[in-house]
Amino acid sequence: MDEDNNLDTRVISQIITGAASTVIAVGVTVILVVDSMYNIPKEPHINREKEREDYINSIIHGSDSHCIDQIRMSPRAFYRLCEVLRNKNLLRPTINVSIEEQVVTFLHLIGHNVRLRVIGSRFHRSCETIHRYFNVVLRAIMKLHKDLIRPPICYTSPEIQRNRRYWPWFEDCIGAIDGTHVRASFPIALQARFRGRKEGTTQNVLAVVSFDLKFMYVLAGWEGSAHDSHILDDALSRPNGLRVPEGKYLLGDAGYGLRNGFIPPYRGVRYHLKEYSNHSPENEKELFNLRHSSLRTTVERAFGVLKKRFRVLDVEPYWSYKTQVDIILACCVLHNHIMGVDPTDDITRDVERELQSETQGTQLIRMTQREEREENREWAIKRDAIANAMYNDYINRGNMLR
Repeated sequence: MDEDNNLDTRVISQIITGAASTVIAVGVTVILVVDSMYNIPKEPHINREKEREDYINSIIHGSDSHCIDQIRMSPRAFYRLCEVLRNKNLLRPTINVSIEEQVVTFLHLIGHNVRLRVIGSRFHRSCETIHRYFNVVLRAIMKLHKDLIRPPICYTSPEIQRNRRYWPWFEDCIGAIDGTHVRASFPIALQARFRGRKEGTTQNVLAVVSFDLKFMYVLAGWEGSAHDSHILDDALSRPNGLRVPEGKYLLGDAGYGLRNGFIPPYRGVRYHLKEYSNHSPENEKELFNLRHSSLRTTVERAFGVLKKRFRVLDVEPYWSYKTQVDIILACCVLHNHIMGVDPTDDITRDVERELQSETQGTQLIRMTQREEREENREWAIKRDAIANAMYNDYINRGNMLR
């Protein structure tokens, strides 16, 4: 009997010991699992403010070429722009966003045409914040329009005075006029009106450019299918539109016609002659067209620099149409600012090299009988006088100056 009791006691003891061991093992396992759950390795903490500040500083305190590559202007032009916006009280810093950051994000957007979320990710900002400050800076830049895009001047450009090929023949010429097509997006119902010569839908933007590559007048918003002469008529009819000083004139292509204050090349005469080709001008009209073409490339160079600097102008936009128009004007304002501070930066030099390497063909400009009748006789006489005097000098000098 005692032996049975001892046996039962040993069995019970073993069972209790085994159960206790199991409980302890399970408990330890649970503790290890829970401990591992609360000790999952985490990503290192990102100091967004420091990263944002370091990135901005790397742009505006880096080399000129790096800064131009990122925000499309040199550090000197950037700081001057921020200074102007601050002094005129057009931009103000907030608790979280400095004026420099506001301007950097705006320039990055229009310079590279990246999406809001891309800029937001790079600067650790929400899309709403980026969009809000984009509009703030856009409005501020637009208020600089009157200060930086000034109407045509009355004095003769130094670029003409210093060049014997142009002086004194073009002493009353104050600039060149032309149009360019800028990509635009519209509702389907309006797209037909905005389809011009270029592929897709565009705005036809009219601009007057001085010989130092600054915009003197810009009219954006016309549909791509509009004729250049119609846009010019609109510019001249506006209360605060284009005004050419009395006795002065602009050089334009044949599409603008010969009218008061505007001189196109001769029609029916070769144009776009190569500047230093072996085939010299044979008469006064060819010589006039040659030098007219050479001077008028100013506006083509300005458009080339503008579009190369601000990529937002060369791709289909995603803004509202009003904002698309404002962006074009703001880009012209910024272009003039840069030309006043840093006129020979990397982008300008690149465009100059590209245009010099292009071969200009020969174009024969024809005129209809109606266009002949509508030509302004007074200005036709003025053009003839310039051409004759210039050609006589050209012959007397032995074709030294083309």
